[in-house]
Amino acid sequence: MNILKWALLAGLAAAVSAPFCRPVVAQGFVDVLDTPAQISHLAQHGLLVGLASAGERLVAVGQRGHILYSDNGGESWQQARVPVSSDLVAVHFPSASHGWAVGHDGVVLHSADGGESWQRQFDGRQVGPNMLNHYRALARANPANEALAALVGEAQRMTEEGADKPFLDVWFESERIGYIVGAFNLIFRTEDGGSTWTPWLEHTDNPSALNLYAIRPAGGELLIAGEQGLLLKLDRSSGRFVPSPTPYAGSFFGILGTPDVALVFGLRGNVFRSVDAGASWSQVETGLPVSITSGTRLADGRLALLSQAGHLLLSSDDGASFQLQPQPAMTPVAAAQASTTGALVLVGTRGARRLLVQ
Repeated sequence: MNILKWALLAGLAAAVSAPFCRPVVAQGFVDVLDTPAQISHLAQHGLLVGLASAGERLVAVGQRGHILYSDNGGESWQQARVPVSSDLVAVHFPSASHGWAVGHDGVVLHSADGGESWQRQFDGRQVGPNMLNHYRALARANPANEALAALVGEAQRMTEEGADKPFLDVWFESERIGYIVGAFNLIFRTEDGGSTWTPWLEHTDNPSALNLYAIRPAGGELLIAGEQGLLLKLDRSSGRFVPSPTPYAGSFFGILGTPDVALVFGLRGNVFRSVDAGASWSQVETGLPVSITSGTRLADGRLALLSQAGHLLLSSDDGASFQLQPQPAMTPVAAAQASTTGALVLVGTRGARRLLVQ
């Protein structure tokens, strides 16, 4: 699956029309999981897909294992040391020091120094065997459980197929407890900062194994957004992600909100809002026919949504309404983050740029 997250989500085939090539040496192919990311002064101008705050620092991830960090609100960037050259698509820091990045080839990276250096914790070579051991043990303990038997078969298939399943988002509630989600209902949980990862596929009400695109807290709930209108929220009493139905059957690419309000956004400019912990959802008109690919909260409390074409929508009423903002130029946006300097930092097909928001 050699496409990047934002293109996968937004359907931007043009952005990834060239196949991803693995590095080649005289002896043959070298796996990207065994090839450190190359240091390049052009990295900040290449395809970047994920962006997060690590305290006052910004950290961006993207193509060929590139990870960049900025300590001046995105005005300049330095490239981090990364042990793989797999395409990276998402990053999250629960604290200023500790962060995780995920991407293709099932890769999970961890940083303990604010994003300056990274270590591999998990990858696609381990995903299948990890699942197989876990679900075989559960199935032996519950021989009448057909769902667990099916998961054994799914784990066997993934083991045989190898390291080709991407993780598409990562979120940690603390430096110890976190989640990674991805294609075909892939979801893992850790309680020890990523030293071990436990499959959680049986904890989701997702019988069609739809892709999971985003996991984030909003409106007082932990939500997962996916394809074909899939929206789940964590029922902490049962430890399951259960449906939170919306009126829309198209894909959701992201989650945004406050402790009291949740927004989900996706294809064709669709945005839905809940003020009752996901019990009901109402549509928010955006006036855009293109997909919404990113969202963030500004320092002044306003909510910002960005489209695949680079449109900027702002809300001053907790997402009840959005207004389109004029811009001197637009480029496709994969992720956005408000900086401590007041600028809105955007990443996408042309690297990182700053946008001053009035």
